[in-house]
Amino acid sequence: MIRFASLGSGSKGNALLVESGRTRVLVDCGFGQRETALRLARLGVEPASVDAVLVTHEHADHVGGVARCATRFGWTVHASHGTAAAARQLAEVAVRRFDSHASFAIGDLEIHPYPVPHDAREPTQFVFSDGARRLGLLTDTGAITPHIIAMLTECGALVLEANHDAEMLTNGCYPPQLKRRIAGGFGHLDNTAAAGLLRTLGSARLKHVVAAHLSAENNSPDLARTAFAAALGSPPDWIGVADQANGCDWRELR
Repeated sequence: MIRFASLGSGSKGNALLVESGRTRVLVDCGFGQRETALRLARLGVEPASVDAVLVTHEHADHVGGVARCATRFGWTVHASHGTAAAARQLAEVAVRRFDSHASFAIGDLEIHPYPVPHDAREPTQFVFSDGARRLGLLTDTGAITPHIIAMLTECGALVLEANHDAEMLTNGCYPPQLKRRIAGGFGHLDNTAAAGLLRTLGSARLKHVVAAHLSAENNSPDLARTAFAAALGSPPDWIGVADQANGCDWRELR
């Protein structure tokens, strides 16, 4: 069994907890020590019971709390070679560098990193497996590539970016340069692009879909759910949402 939960997802901080057997890992930690401990406690988890943290890329909302939390709670830190070099926040901790195309294991979890187009040094996302089931994570990417599709095809659960609604972003108050960055090929997925990926993957294997990294200014949970549900032919309330304040509770993939 794999189970997963979000501590919070959005521009103010991100962390995803993944567990299988005796192994727990975090993907990213954009929260401080106290806030991370409080959010883990909501999930019934002691910080010291987390084995490792995987860093997707060097942006502060993903890496901001990694070094101090890892030092305090005893986590090992894993990042791609490019992320380790670019993230100044990681300078004070030992980082286990991985090849963004090579799988590795942490305890009972198989970790399959894969590169994505985003405005960072060597950004990666991950597929997690217990040998029988696969959980896919995809956020912070500006486009869908054939390699992304290949990596996510066999997944039974997806945590998938739905950063913005294109019309809301266009008509919103962000400066033009920021709008271009978000909507560009190295920015973030909008609802339509993410839904298009779901349509390509199909619903046959999927037991869980959670929309993540929603913009507070340029999207809404209802818009993301509606787009995802239309792509999968599912009721909107079947789609989960990981929000900034509360993340999302445990989900199990059996």
